[in-house]
Amino acid sequence: MIRVELAKLVRRPRVWLCVGMLCALPTLVAVLLATTRVAPPPGRGQAFLSAVLSNGQLYPAAALAIVLPIFLPITVAVVAGDAVAGEASAGTLRYLLVRPVGRTRLLLAKLVSIAAFVLLAVAAVTATGYLVGVAAFGFGPGAALGQPGGITSLSGVQLSSSQLVLRLAGTIGYIALSMIAVGAIALFLSTVTDSGLAAALGALAVIVASAVLTPLDAAAVITPYLPTTRWLAWVDFFRDPIFWRDIRRGTELQVGYVAVLLGAAWANFTTRDITS
Repeated sequence: MIRVELAKLVRRPRVWLCVGMLCALPTLVAVLLATTRVAPPPGRGQAFLSAVLSNGQLYPAAALAIVLPIFLPITVAVVAGDAVAGEASAGTLRYLLVRPVGRTRLLLAKLVSIAAFVLLAVAAVTATGYLVGVAAFGFGPGAALGQPGGITSLSGVQLSSSQLVLRLAGTIGYIALSMIAVGAIALFLSTVTDSGLAAALGALAVIVASAVLTPLDAAAVITPYLPTTRWLAWVDFFRDPIFWRDIRRGTELQVGYVAVLLGAAWANFTTRDITS
């Protein structure tokens, strides 16, 4: 069943359109920066944009920061919201369950396909960011004969290329987990409604509400439990030494969201009357 869902994911033009649009935005920003050579000052704009002019190897981190707040959650919500509700609206959900496919197995396969899309999207943005960044801004000072130069961390310490790769891998994993949590929200709502659009909009409403409440002092009591609270904790991977506290707390929070919402989706889906 998992193989079937992954095959369906790969064959859908909408999936590749979403990935292409995610990669297009950082590419456009890189072209504008390379053309104008005007980057936002440190502390303003998206993370790392002030540093990429001097070292294109940092652009993958900047690319992820560009798509994370809005565009990546939207694409994940659209894909995940259609997971079950799309089958119901198309009239294929009942026929799927007529075959010897348990509801739990089907739900798990849908979650795996959502996770695969998230990893595909994040990896594609990272790879595009690296290729575009190096092409537009070079390897940075200290590079000789085409060899990568040093990368300065947010703490001012030089990082080797191997250290950068490891920290980017940690960043990909952290952002992917955060987006899987968004997918879990949309997947739960997808078991509640027969409209994939409604499920996607519901998930986005939760994310937008969380983003609005996070900086609000009056919401300080619930802020640590909001899904977007530590989305940007991945930036701490680029400090030396790495600041693990917020990364660890953010990981625990997102794992909790995935577990609770997947349990809620399972409880609802396994007891729901399927009429379409």
